[in-house]
Amino acid sequence: MDIVYFAWVRERIGRPKEKIDTDARTVTELVEELRAREERYALAFSDLSALRVAVDQELTDFDAPLDGAREVAFFPPMTGG
Repeated sequence: MDIVYFAWVRERIGRPKEKIDTDARTVTELVEELRAREERYALAFSDLSALRVAVDQELTDFDAPLDGAREVAFFPPMTGG
C-alpha cells in the first residue's frame, strides 16, 4: 500500500511517501501501526483532529475500511477562498 504525506505531516515524518505492507483493516489501525514505528510518526499522528485522510483519493474518516485500498494520504485540513 502506498502512504502519502502532505504539508507538515510530510515534514514531521521526513518523507513524502512510502510503500508498506500492512494487515490494518481500517485507517485507525494503520495509524496505530505507524505511530508504533518511531518517534517522528508518533509526533505526526499525535492529534488526529488536526489531520484529514483520503483512501484511494477519496476523502474519508479514520474508521474507513482499507479492504483493497492502494493508497492512503494524510494531510492537514485545507481552507480556501
